[in-house]
Amino acid sequence: MAGAVFEPPEPADARRRRGKGLRAAVRREALGEWSPPADRPDPTGILDRQNATRVPELVPLRYQRMLASPFSFLRGSAAIMAWDLAHGPRTDLMVMACGDAHLANFGLFAGPDRRLVFDLNDFDEVHRGPFEWDVKRLAASVFVASVEDGHEPREARAAARVVGQAYRETMARAAGMTSLDIWYARIEADALRELVREMVGARPVAATEAVFAKAERRTPLDNLARFATVTSEGLRIKEDPPLVVRLPHDRHAEATKLLFDAYANYLDTLASDRRQLVARYRFQDIARKVVGVGSVGTMCFIVLFVGDTTQDPLFLQIKEAQESVLAPYVEGVEYRDQGQRVVEGQRLIQSASDPFLGWFTGTGPLGRDFYVRQLRDKKGGFDISVMRPEGMRVYARVCASALARAHARTGDPIAIDGYLGSGAAFDAAIERFAVRYGKQNRRDYRRVRAARG
Repeated sequence: MAGAVFEPPEPADARRRRGKGLRAAVRREALGEWSPPADRPDPTGILDRQNATRVPELVPLRYQRMLASPFSFLRGSAAIMAWDLAHGPRTDLMVMACGDAHLANFGLFAGPDRRLVFDLNDFDEVHRGPFEWDVKRLAASVFVASVEDGHEPREARAAARVVGQAYRETMARAAGMTSLDIWYARIEADALRELVREMVGARPVAATEAVFAKAERRTPLDNLARFATVTSEGLRIKEDPPLVVRLPHDRHAEATKLLFDAYANYLDTLASDRRQLVARYRFQDIARKVVGVGSVGTMCFIVLFVGDTTQDPLFLQIKEAQESVLAPYVEGVEYRDQGQRVVEGQRLIQSASDPFLGWFTGTGPLGRDFYVRQLRDKKGGFDISVMRPEGMRVYARVCASALARAHARTGDPIAIDGYLGSGAAFDAAIERFAVRYGKQNRRDYRRVRAARG
């Protein structure tokens, strides 16, 4: 994967000096700056260009979801923010960046050992990029969500500041760890319980347990009850228009053939033991499924397989991978297959990845890039809209810590730590940026809403 691997390092002292020396060229305080430049493109135009490659009948649904609130708009406007980040101060301390590290793109899921872990869980925009781009997007999302939840301005600012502080402190710890320890570090459910208990007491732990319990129930059998039904022809995926739709008969047959012409290519991207596991399952049905906010309108499918009995289901999600929103702004890195970019990026920065994660390129009319993952395997999320200020600060801390771990895996934690330092300059800059960009996001939201009538 181009640009994905951290090159053999210089001595640690030299890397730390290099990071610290970068402060002269890119002041940490400068990372808090934001004002729209005169040549900033119309945000509506950026979204329209994205829509040109999407399923036309789903574009209105994309706007409906994005324009539900300023936070929803931020979720769907990664391309707008990418332009803004690229035209501000940048350190070029490079990592494999998530590209869309907002609050709702973190959550629980099952690791290969079936234990619940907390980490980033969306990688459509993953790409090489400066570390601070992800931190700024996360902090902006914290501020916007806090304001939307009715928190006082000082509380929203404090939550955004926690992002910078927690990221800096976690990166400092990573700078003192061995590479193997960094690679294996992950946030498990027990550690999350302990953090919540330590910071806000026992009552929020009960709410956290409810989220864990819900995630544990999201098994293949739970998916079977939710998404499938028994017919005279066997198991079939339930329709729920416009979210889950079986294609018309001719297109359904065509999609099935084209996708499975490429299925062998997907299997080639799995480890040999996973290929043998998948081979135990046989195809049952396929349907188009709308997902997310920013992803609405891309080609996405769910596919149902079964093993020896109908009580042994396997649901895979096939999702189109388009060029990352960061790609135009990072020179010297080019990914020829966007599905491969997503999968290899996820494997690099996620602490524990889906064993069914792979990719393929479609053929014929579906000649697009796709990646494949298991559908909702113990996937769980925290309801941001009901978080109190203390809960938002805890959640911001956990997300920022997970982000720093991801960056330490593919970047240089010693150089980044050298740049960040041990004081609060970076924390304050991230807080200022979040507040200023939160206001910009609201202006963009109103502008696009007015343009949509």
